[in-house]
Amino acid sequence: MTRLDQATAQMFATMTLGHVGREYPNHLSHALDGPEDARTPSELHPVFYGSFDWHSCVHGWWQLLRLIRLYPDMPVVAEVRARADAMLVPDKIAAEIAYFERPSAGGFERPYGWAWLLALHDEASRHDAGWAEALEPLARFLAARFRGFLPRLTYPLRVGTHFNTGFALTLAWDWAEGRDDELRSLIADVVPGWFAKDRDCQAWEPGGDEFLSPALTEALVMSRVLDDAAFRAWFDGFLPRVGQGEPVTLFTPAIVSDRNDGKITHLDGLNLSRAWCWRTIAAKLGPDHPVAARAEAAAADHLAASLPHIGDNYMGEHWLATFALLALAV
Repeated sequence: MTRLDQATAQMFATMTLGHVGREYPNHLSHALDGPEDARTPSELHPVFYGSFDWHSCVHGWWQLLRLIRLYPDMPVVAEVRARADAMLVPDKIAAEIAYFERPSAGGFERPYGWAWLLALHDEASRHDAGWAEALEPLARFLAARFRGFLPRLTYPLRVGTHFNTGFALTLAWDWAEGRDDELRSLIADVVPGWFAKDRDCQAWEPGGDEFLSPALTEALVMSRVLDDAAFRAWFDGFLPRVGQGEPVTLFTPAIVSDRNDGKITHLDGLNLSRAWCWRTIAAKLGPDHPVAARAEAAAADHLAASLPHIGDNYMGEHWLATFALLALAV
């Protein structure tokens, strides 16, 4: 499969409904300011306590809302809407904001979870429901955190995990359109400042636990902030041999040796997110660019390597469908 269909959407949504409200197992990233902070996940996070960790629960909800918008006739739609009506409400979102306001939570979920919350709010705004209005105070709060953080971030984070700058700012850029001119302007300034001079990327990847491509996420965010002609000129210098299928690493799906290992399973996410990146970048470059056909073939290869395994184990089940949706719905 290379494109989303309703049967797959129904399968994804059913799977995700099974974990957005599943509290355990749970990986808390939680600093305690005192003994009173030793609390359960659902006490700390009344909305985003499921899906093993906070950010996976956030993008699990993004996935659910996007799926029911794309396929409003799915059998699971009524259940998704009912669950969203119960969870995405002002008082519970206010408690999530209160968590971020704790003295030790300044860096909580920075920048990955921040960006996914913005994406969730953006998707919620496309629905005729109260979900976007409930989420907006948290989205505005985290946008302000981005505006405070980016001027202090002297260097980008080029890693292939949650701290990656290019991925987070891609989502933040999309949310900010028509909502936050200051954040858009800031992203448009810092991204070229970090990446504009990058040339002949060797793409020494993947690392053993990466789920994002440092090279392709850099190109992804540059495709957002540059116009078509400027991006093409930059991309041709950044990856000058992609027409010949080099660097080979970017066209070769990662091997996942043990899907019971939560970190090694990240590589399934890499395969899925690379497929999304390749398709998105190729669309920006246009069908006449030398990478176009290779990009689509690479996307298909990466999907084939990991799409059959998104439900193999809870270590993948709690998050991989989100990245599959990104790739399949381009």
